[in-house]
Amino acid sequence: MEIVSILLYIILFLSTLLSLLKKQKHGIHFKKFKLPPGSMGWPYVGETLQLYSQDPNIFFLTKQKRYGEIFKTHILGCPCVMLASPEAARFVLVTHAHLFKPTYPKSKERLIGPHALFFHRGGYHARLRRLVQNSLAPQTIKKLIPDIQGIAVSTLESWAASGQVVNTFYEMKKLSFDVGILSIFGHIERGFREMLEENYRKVDKGYNSFPTNIPGTAYQQAILARKRLNRILGEIISSRKEKRLLEKDMLGHFLSFKDENDQKLSDEQIADNIIGVLFAAQDTTASVITWVLKFLHDDPKLLEAVKAEQMAIYDANNGGKMPLTWEQTRSMPLTHRVVMESLRMASIISFTFREAVVDVDYKGYLIPKGWKVMPLFRNIHHNPEFFPNPQEFDPSRFEVRGCEFKKWYSIWAIPSASTRTPSQILEGTKAVTIMMFGL
Repeated sequence: MEIVSILLYIILFLSTLLSLLKKQKHGIHFKKFKLPPGSMGWPYVGETLQLYSQDPNIFFLTKQKRYGEIFKTHILGCPCVMLASPEAARFVLVTHAHLFKPTYPKSKERLIGPHALFFHRGGYHARLRRLVQNSLAPQTIKKLIPDIQGIAVSTLESWAASGQVVNTFYEMKKLSFDVGILSIFGHIERGFREMLEENYRKVDKGYNSFPTNIPGTAYQQAILARKRLNRILGEIISSRKEKRLLEKDMLGHFLSFKDENDQKLSDEQIADNIIGVLFAAQDTTASVITWVLKFLHDDPKLLEAVKAEQMAIYDANNGGKMPLTWEQTRSMPLTHRVVMESLRMASIISFTFREAVVDVDYKGYLIPKGWKVMPLFRNIHHNPEFFPNPQEFDPSRFEVRGCEFKKWYSIWAIPSASTRTPSQILEGTKAVTIMMFGL
C-alpha cells in the first residue's frame, strides 16, 4: 500500500513538472516581459468615459504622442493593447495572425450576432468568408450595376423633388442600405424591406452607444430591435425555402451552402451573417461617400476635373440613356484617386479588434492572453513618415507609377518601410473597399 502511495506521488510530481516545463516552453513569463506603457484608468470602467467624452481619434492620438506606437488602456470593459505602426498591424493581422482571433466587445457581439463570421476563426470563418466573397464576386456585381445605378438616380431625383437641404450622411446611409439589401436579397418585397430598415436603424443607433440594459437607452432599444430583426429574417428565409427559389444573391448562396459533412447553415447563422455584412458595408460606405463629397466641395478645381471625367462617360452613354457598364467603372482614374485619398484622410475604420489567444511578445512587451489588441489604422494613415503633409488632401499621392488604375498593393509582402508606396500602406491596413464613385 505504501509503495502504491509513493508511486502515486511520483506520478503526480512528474505530471506537475511536465506541465510547468510545457508552460515554460510555450508560454511567456510576466517577469521576463513588461506590459506596454499606458494607463488602465478607473477600476471596472477603465478609460471608457474618457473615450466617449471626446473624439476617439484625438483620444488615441494623444495616447500615441505620450506613450509611443504601442500602449495599453482599458476601454469597453476590456484591457487593450493599442498598436500604431504598419509593422505592428502586419504582425497582428498577417505574419502572426495565428496568435490572435477576431473579436469584438460582448456588447457589440450581442447586436450583430455570435455566428457572424468575424467573431470566429478556423474552418467556420474560412468557409463563411469564401461564401460571402463568392456572393459578391465581380461577375455577380456586374449584373447589379444597372440596379445600383437606378438606386443612385432615384436618390438624386428625390433630393431635387424635395427642394430641401438634405443631410448628406443620412441620405448616403439610406442609399448604401438599399444597395446592401439588393446585394443580399435581390428584389425583396417592400414590406420586408421597410421593416428591415426600421429595425436596423435602431440597432445601428445603439451600436456605438454606452452598453447598458437600462430601459429606454439607445443600447437597450437596439437589443430589442435586433430580436425583431431575427424574426423578420426568419420569415424571409422561410418564405425563400418554401418557394424553393434558387436565387444567385447572397441569401441564395447561404441557403444552398453545404460543408464537407453535408451540413447546411442554420437560420440563426444565416441571420447573424446577413446583419454582419450590412454592418461591415453600410455605414462605412456611407461615410466614405459623404467625405468624398465634402473634399470635392472644398476643392472647386478638383471637383470640376472629376465632373469632366464623369461627364465624358455620361456623354459616351448617349446622355445617360444607356446604363453604366462594369468596364466604365474601371476607367475612372481621377475618381479612383479621390476615393483612395478620402479613405486615407477620413480613416473611417479607425481600428479593428483582435484578441490574443496566448501570451505574446511584441518588441519586448507582453500582450497577455485574453487582452484585446487594436491596430490603429487612422494613426498610420496620418503618419507623415508614410504620407507627407498628411493633413493635406492630395489625390495625386496615389498615382501608381506604370499603372495608374492598378489595384492597391499590400504592405504585407513588402519587407522594408522605405520601399512602400502610399497605396501599399493604405491597402495593407485594410481600411475598407467601396463601390466606385461612378456607381
